[in-house]
Amino acid sequence: MESSGPARVLVLAHRTAATPGLADAVRRRAAAGPAIFTLLVPRTAHGLHRLMDPEELDDAEAREILDRALPILSGAAGRSVEGMVGDPAALTAIQDAINREHYDEILISTLPTRVSRWLRLDLPAKARGLGLPVTVVTPADEVRATG
Repeated sequence: MESSGPARVLVLAHRTAATPGLADAVRRRAAAGPAIFTLLVPRTAHGLHRLMDPEELDDAEAREILDRALPILSGAAGRSVEGMVGDPAALTAIQDAINREHYDEILISTLPTRVSRWLRLDLPAKARGLGLPVTVVTPADEVRATG
């Protein structure tokens, strides 16, 4: 079924959310055709929370990332980008998001291959298994600059 409006793009990012590499990818996608972007930032599980009570996690870190990244990505998109905090498990966060809203594609921004947990877990392939096209952005040059 073809949609008549702009494509809805789910952007998954954490440490790379406010990088020039992701902004460039959003700018390129926006230039390719009308799109509405939503930035999804998974909560971070620290210490024992990873094992004991992942539902009890604090959203503060993810909200700070959203606060930094949304103005940058909105500028790149040429329109307001919405943001949401998701499950600490990136694939679960994606699944939850696409179960709540319709998305046409997924853009995953991750750290470089040598340090990316998402790439080690083969997140892009698992996300493609959900039936949507997936684009992976690895802003290698910017990661060092953002700490």
